[in-house]
Amino acid sequence: MWSGHFSKEQPDLFKSITDSLLYRDNYLVLADFASYRECQQRVDEAFRDVAHWTRMSILNVARMGKFSSDRAIRQYCDEIWKAAPVPVSLTSDELPSP
Repeated sequence: MWSGHFSKEQPDLFKSITDSLLYRDNYLVLADFASYRECQQRVDEAFRDVAHWTRMSILNVARMGKFSSDRAIRQYCDEIWKAAPVPVSLTSDELPSP
């Protein structure tokens, strides 16, 4: 099974990684690879239909609702990490240029 495709000059360079994924896979990295591949094939097909892809892209953005990375980080701080904000004072010479 091992071909050394990505390291022709050192064919066994990645063998330990491949063996770990194929024979031990403790973290189930490859557990859903077949379904991922099938889904990616559907994505490839959808992308080739420009009108369909454009419509899906616009609807995806329009339907995503409120999202803010600041809000998400604040929520993690509050609910998961239990971390409080720390005030930071900067002088004008420390501020980034526009």
